[in-house]
Amino acid sequence: MAPSVSVSAILPAYNEASTIASAVEDTLAHLKNFLPDGSYELIIAEDGCTDETPKIASYLANKYDEVIHYHSPHRLGRGEALNRAFEISKGETLLYLDTDLATDNSHLETLINSIQSGSADIATGSRWFPGIKTKRPFHRSILSKGFNSLVRSLFRSKLYDHQCGFKAFNREVYFQLSPSLKDNHWFWDTEILVRAQKLNLNILEIPVSWTPQEDTKVDIFRDVFAMGLNILRLWIELYVYPHATPLNSSLFGFFISFLALFLMGSYLDLDFNFFYTFISNPIYLLLCILIYLLSWPIRGVRYQKILSQLGFNEPLLFLTETIFISQTCNLIIPARAGDAARAYILKSKKQIPYVSGFASLFFERLFDLLTITTLAGLVFLLTFFLENKYPFSFSMGNGTITTSGEIAIKLAFFVAVAVILALILILLSYKVRGNLISRSFQFFSNDVYIQRFSSSIQTFIENIQKLTINPAIFFRVGLLSILIWSLDVSVAIIILHSFTPSLPLLTLIFTCFFAVSIGNLAKVLPLSPGGIGLYEGAFTLLIVGLLGISPTLALGVAILDHAIKNILTIVGGFISSLDLNLSIKNTLQNK
Repeated sequence: MAPSVSVSAILPAYNEASTIASAVEDTLAHLKNFLPDGSYELIIAEDGCTDETPKIASYLANKYDEVIHYHSPHRLGRGEALNRAFEISKGETLLYLDTDLATDNSHLETLINSIQSGSADIATGSRWFPGIKTKRPFHRSILSKGFNSLVRSLFRSKLYDHQCGFKAFNREVYFQLSPSLKDNHWFWDTEILVRAQKLNLNILEIPVSWTPQEDTKVDIFRDVFAMGLNILRLWIELYVYPHATPLNSSLFGFFISFLALFLMGSYLDLDFNFFYTFISNPIYLLLCILIYLLSWPIRGVRYQKILSQLGFNEPLLFLTETIFISQTCNLIIPARAGDAARAYILKSKKQIPYVSGFASLFFERLFDLLTITTLAGLVFLLTFFLENKYPFSFSMGNGTITTSGEIAIKLAFFVAVAVILALILILLSYKVRGNLISRSFQFFSNDVYIQRFSSSIQTFIENIQKLTINPAIFFRVGLLSILIWSLDVSVAIIILHSFTPSLPLLTLIFTCFFAVSIGNLAKVLPLSPGGIGLYEGAFTLLIVGLLGISPTLALGVAILDHAIKNILTIVGGFISSLDLNLSIKNTLQNK
């Protein structure tokens, strides 16, 4: 009676026509040396090849009883090709080795025996084990050692080499780990080892003889970038998401916002009695709260119209809550991370593709910037021509405020010009037909991942064009944007009026429209969480210059205006996250 298959070896293959036959024959020869006939199988995980590899793999499967050809008509990625092959495997010991045979197959017996004997749950080859001398091109050696050192540091890994394509697994252990693996390409090796260590599984690192091959499939620039993103993604999943409950996130947001406001007031010698004076008259405070809250459902209506133009009809309440959560994220950390959070919520809750989510966000941001640029421009022209006053040349005694304000105003001018140019470019590009983006990327690379990326960029641009050239949606979104920002400016007008009731109301309105618009343009660039600092600097400098009030009063109004809006946003984000039952950890697990 022939023995049952106990060992399944996988050879991942992508365009390996020149090496696949020799790799199969060499691997079979080494397995035959220490395993009984019929106790092992060799699966060629052919991954959407575009050369002669499928034909050669089929020939080898017909020639050798132990060889199985697993064919994928489309590129899956190295990690996913391994997952698919392991799923059809029969052995209790699972292993894979890179098809270029950079690792000497003489180590196969040690690798397999360590699993079969039960001395290890996972065995992995190591090119950087202490005492091993590996010849490798200098630039690849530096990158590999740097990568492994970073993984050891961030994930507390005890291994020296995470990416060696020479690994074996106990079958039960592999299928325990595989559902949690997110990467489907090169980072697959590192992710499975890091997750195994988090579960305290027994991993044996085996020093191996390794010879670099010239015909590598690794693209340094593309894959190093992808590996870096995956390191960040895995670190967040393991060390941030377990604690990222709605309550913790909101409490953190409150803490950061209050800390920033406190430090700003202390640093600029602001008298905190100023805040008590404003709060002592609750009518103004309540009016500010009501007006600002009124702007949020209007934001939801505007976003609803944008998404409906792209073919997605979602409830107003859900969209308003999603905007609240994304804006709360923007307050907690810089770099507009909340925008990505909104796209993620749309994808996880409503299955709206990321490309459509980001396109709708871009269009919304474009209209926000166009609106405040238009408002600022109109007020600037009125100020200059009617009062012959140039509002960019003011000087105050407080050097900190002056410097911050001047920087903010220059940033605002830069952003305004960029927005106008972006709109012109989008309108002009509509006449360009054909997949220009894909053709441009293919000039540099024909890699399947580059093609997918370029296709996503092309779809993103087409969605933006679809929104921009539609007169009806352009007009409706434009009117809603004006209404939203008018309500936003009204908060600053009410606060300033509460301290300076003698100022002419029309002058106050025009000045606040200009100051708030410039302040919001300045904080577009992700230099600080929520734009704190840039907004206050621009607002203060312009209010002092145009109205002639004291810098302390102008700064206090700027901080109060920003604080009320930020606190209400965080409260709204907290309530919205509870209503949507949004836990980042649970949402990820249910993807």
